[in-house]
This record gives sequence, structure tokens and C-alpha cells, in this order.
Amino acid sequence: MSKSHFSLKDVAKEAEVSSTTISRYLNGTLRLPDSTSDRINKAVKKLRYHPNPHARRLSLGKSEQIALILPDLANPFFAKLAASIERAAAEYGAMVSLHATSNKDLRELAALRCAADDRVESLIFMTNRLPSKEVAEELSNFKRVVLLDEDVPGVSAPRLLCDNKMGGVLAGMHLKDLGHRHVAYFGGGRDLLSTQTRLEGLRLGLCNDKVSVPNIALFVGEHSISSGQNLAKEFLDKADQETAIFSGSDEITVGVLEIFEERGIRIPEDFSLISFDNAHSLHLFSPSITSVSQPVEALGHRAVQILSSEAWEQPDHDHIKEIMPVKLIKRNSVVSPANYKKTGKSANRKTIDTT
Repeated sequence: MSKSHFSLKDVAKEAEVSSTTISRYLNGTLRLPDSTSDRINKAVKKLRYHPNPHARRLSLGKSEQIALILPDLANPFFAKLAASIERAAAEYGAMVSLHATSNKDLRELAALRCAADDRVESLIFMTNRLPSKEVAEELSNFKRVVLLDEDVPGVSAPRLLCDNKMGGVLAGMHLKDLGHRHVAYFGGGRDLLSTQTRLEGLRLGLCNDKVSVPNIALFVGEHSISSGQNLAKEFLDKADQETAIFSGSDEITVGVLEIFEERGIRIPEDFSLISFDNAHSLHLFSPSITSVSQPVEALGHRAVQILSSEAWEQPDHDHIKEIMPVKLIKRNSVVSPANYKKTGKSANRKTIDTT
């Protein structure tokens, strides 16, 4: 034979078996006597036969795809995470199908059902809300699921999260060291794991020998620019003693800064500010924004690595939870409240209960 590419029929003829036998043997659905399998292996090697991956996927009734479901591709954090997942998937020879849900329940359900219709078995799921029971049930139908960045109660699947609690601790310690005693936290929904653990860490970081219960004012909405704008307005209407803000995401931070700019509120002259994510180019802002930085590249790569692992058959693999480290990047948006000018704060702010 002088052909440069050989077909399944060529291998079957060389091994003296049927094409169906060759196909089932190569995809692992048929066991053969040693003598027959030896002939097939020799034929495959001699003809340098490489199975058509598309045909193999069809014959197995599944797809070598990873479905990536996330809230918002316009959000730089999710965009960077999607890019890192795509790069990691390429290393494993997999393709990524992307579904953006706008954090809507019906769109999450539609994305999951679309992936199921495409016979996708591997899925990475991200959300910025507490999903419904229907979403949790749909997630449970997939063979391999990794919950990334946020928890989904009721789903048995590996969870890959950043160290939200330590992020709060680092922010709280930095603010405490500079003399801040009254701090506001702007975050997503109260029922989100990220909100709860970042707030818990912030409390721990602010504690000192004299103060065991720090003064924290909680403002919650969504992880979006528009929500950040609304939280900033609410904060300026209600805040009294707060000298610093810890923002739960860069999207919230951008919204806050827009309202502050409109109202002549200055960072850090009027309030110190720390943002969680470091996905936006916060070092280019004026002033540059101190940030708790998430390991976006490592999160994406590890999520794909977990999906591609051979450990899925092991007991309790779907109950593992991995926490990725974060770090504090100190920039120019945090100063000691002793540096504030007395005329720098609004005289119209109302007192609120910060317990």
C-alpha cells in the first residue's frame, strides 16, 4: 500500500477482521482474544492509523467538550477566567462551549439543558446568585461538574474557590493597621458564600486587643456596576463614622467610583477603598486602587485539570473543596484616617446601626 492516510477499512483488511470489530475495539467497547487484538495493534502501527476524533465522539455518543456557564462575559473577571479555561482546555485537547446567563435563573436552566442536548459530560459552572433547586437538579445530571468561584447548595460536585475569608482578613488587617475602626462592606447577596466568608474575614482582620466586635456597616446588592452605583448612593445617605470601604468586586468598585466622582467624593482623602478581584486595571486608576487579587489563571487551569482527572471514579471525589490563595496588593487608595481633612467629609450623612 502506498497511501499516506489509511482508513478504518484498510486496517480491517490488514487485520482480517470487520470494520465494526476494529471500531469497537479501538473505542474500548469490545474485548477480543489476544491473537486478534495483536493483529489489530500490528495493523494500526503498520498503517499509522489515527482514528477520526469526530467520528469517535459520535460512535461513543458523547462530546469531548467542556461547557462553561458563567454570569457575564462583559465582566473582566469572568472574561479573564474564561480565557484561562480556554487555554487550559486546549492543553487537554478539549473545546469549550460558552454560555453567558446574565445571572438569570431561566438562562442558567437553558444553558444547562443546551449542554445536555449536546451530550456534553464535563461542565464548569459559575454564578453570582443563589441558584434555584431546578438549577441544582440539572447540574446533578452531568457526569463531571466543577463549581467555580461560588457555591451551589445541593449539588454533589468538586468546588474550586478562592480564599475569600483570607481576602477579608488581609483587607481588615491593612485597614486596622492604618487606624480604621469603622468600615463599610459592599458585596453581593447576603446568602452568597463569598459575601459571608469575606465579611467573616473582614471582621477577624479588624479585631484587636481592644475591639473584639468591629464596627462594620453592610451594604449588599449584586456584583455589577449599576449595583455599585446604588450602594454608593445608599452609603452616602446613611454613613456616619465609616472611614473606609471594602468592596466585594471590581464591578461594584467601578460603580462606586462613578458616583463618588459625580458627588465630589475623593479617594483616599474622604474614604479609603479596597477592592476584591483585581481583574480591572485598577493600577491605572487615579489613585491606584488597593486590591485583594484572585489567582484567575490558576483557577481556570485547575478547574480544567479537575475535570480531566482520572480520580472521578474514586469515592468522595465529588465532595472535594479546594481553596486557592489570594494576596493583597497595596496601592494608593488607603491612608490613615488621621490624614483626612476635617472639611473632606459630607456634613449631611445620617447615623446608621453598624452592628
